[in-house]
Amino acid sequence: MGINGAGKSTLMKIIVGELAADSGDVVLSKGRTIGYLAQHQDLESDRTIYEEVLEIKRPIIRMEERIRQLENEMKSREGDELKAMLAEYSRLSHQFELENGYAYKSEVAGVLKGLGFSEDGFDKKVSTLSGGQKTRISLGKLLLSDPDIILLDEPTNHLDMGSITWLENYLLNYKGSVIIVAHDRYFLNRVAKKIVELDQGEAHVYLGNYEAYSEKRAMVRQAQMKAYLNQQQEIRHQQEVIAKLKSFNREKSIKRAESREKMLAKISVLEKPTQINDAMSITLEPRIESGNDVLQIADLAKSFGSLELFSHVDIDIKRGERVAIIGSNGTGKSTLLKIIMGLLPADCGQIRPGSKVHVGYYDQEQQVLHMEKTVFDEIQDEYPDMDNTRVRNVLAAFLFTGDDVFKRISDLSGGERGRVSLAKLMLSEANLLILDEPTNHLDITSKEILEDALLHYTGTVLYVSHDRYFINKTATRILELTGGTFINYLGDYDYYLEKKDELTKIYVGGGAVPDPGGKASLGAGGNAPLAVGGNAAATDGQPFLAAAGKTPKTLAGLTVTTPAPKAFSDQAGKLDWKAQKEEQARIRKRQNDLKKTEDSIHQLETRDAQIDELLTQEEVYTDVGRLVELDREKEEIAKKLEELYAVWEELAEDD
Repeated sequence: MGINGAGKSTLMKIIVGELAADSGDVVLSKGRTIGYLAQHQDLESDRTIYEEVLEIKRPIIRMEERIRQLENEMKSREGDELKAMLAEYSRLSHQFELENGYAYKSEVAGVLKGLGFSEDGFDKKVSTLSGGQKTRISLGKLLLSDPDIILLDEPTNHLDMGSITWLENYLLNYKGSVIIVAHDRYFLNRVAKKIVELDQGEAHVYLGNYEAYSEKRAMVRQAQMKAYLNQQQEIRHQQEVIAKLKSFNREKSIKRAESREKMLAKISVLEKPTQINDAMSITLEPRIESGNDVLQIADLAKSFGSLELFSHVDIDIKRGERVAIIGSNGTGKSTLLKIIMGLLPADCGQIRPGSKVHVGYYDQEQQVLHMEKTVFDEIQDEYPDMDNTRVRNVLAAFLFTGDDVFKRISDLSGGERGRVSLAKLMLSEANLLILDEPTNHLDITSKEILEDALLHYTGTVLYVSHDRYFINKTATRILELTGGTFINYLGDYDYYLEKKDELTKIYVGGGAVPDPGGKASLGAGGNAPLAVGGNAAATDGQPFLAAAGKTPKTLAGLTVTTPAPKAFSDQAGKLDWKAQKEEQARIRKRQNDLKKTEDSIHQLETRDAQIDELLTQEEVYTDVGRLVELDREKEEIAKKLEELYAVWEELAEDD
């Protein structure tokens, strides 16, 4: 971890030997292998995607070829020659099996699919791919090479949500060590067990995932800042005393002043902690309040040639909602925003903004900036009532500090221009914000500031994002674009994952078959209902129900169309918004209780193991008093564990 420019990527390059360190050593244990994936890959190859990744299995392929060769040759050999061949054949077959040789082709295909390549695209030439696709291929080759230590620099940059989830699970089960540079906080939460922060040239180690690091870092920074401010106050006090003593212009006073100066010179001055802008905030406040119905979309469809992105889409967004649109790359998420903004025509359908709706739009590809202006002037000219300090604070939140604020817009990179546009939008008085990937090109501090601004925003937000942590923090509703339809989840990203898994269990475990027409509707509870198949009819404030003659099966917070008895329709109609919220609260409470119980069990089991270790030490087992004390503690632990195990089983059965 660390701010941009802290040296994270440089450290990785030093570890793998691409850069020389000024001092110090990097020591790799004997026989250990290391693999490295940089942020950008310039992969040049005439092979196909599959051939390029398969090449990493060349040693196994050669082994297989030799095994087949021996099988053919042994048919015509005898005596000592046959005996030698049999020995080699046995050795190679055993090695081939140990290295998972019988499954290497499916392993290659599985990694490619996991990283977002479809099987019908395996024969595409590497030379025709984009930079992001080449980086994914390089990542696949690295994972399949199975080194003892993997170094990954921003591995999620070119992956969609499905591929990132696959990579998380792959790394969680990886038998070697993994060192990662990443700004994806949800990814770090799932994968990281230890975080090293680079700050002002020093490395600080925090045990745990990102959230644990964030909490501990805040406490450490607070203590550091307090110590720094106290020391600065003391230094200023001493300087004032010295100046006062000298002003007396008496020999005794001057000597005392000089003595204090010597003491002051010996003080080890603390470095000022890196500013994390905790006190800085961007206030988003609409100039006027919109009506309750902010945006209504009816029967919307869009295709490009033979490629149909979506059809029969109905979306109703209410005031105060923060709606996240998610889905795989290329499904049409950004296209929907462009249609809403009138930048692209729809094939059919209607879009109706509500009363008094004023839209602020952020799209990295469609920003209107004045190329001749400086960054500072771009903001101040738009908002002349802001003083210089306020302008600088806003720009600092979006990574423009010092002389950077006087750079011309024309000299900025695409990412920097996007940040300027986002800063302008955040200062607008719009009551509906439509954002396309707003956290791209932001460091973690800026993301947190943006999150806080949106959480306190009283208007309405509709955005597309792949940033799962950002979605989890800000979204009140999620629309997943999949299979040409929008599926609606009432909740944050964790809730979406919970219900998505539950839906899978229904399909697989309950015997239900997904509607082949994709006519599923996950109801929005008391919020805007959503029809995704074109055959559903809305009732005021209620989830869409019947579609194509089928009856939706109801889960907490969602309805999904499945072939089911008619009785389910009556039950679904009775499950109102209040009941859904109560069920969600019950599930969350059970999950919290389960986690607390598991944590208590872990603590007691750890202590029990520590006591066992103590009992092996001579100074302990020869001390009768200490033995009795430890034995009593073990009995108490056993009793508490028995109670906790029973509680855990009861909570787990309620899952």
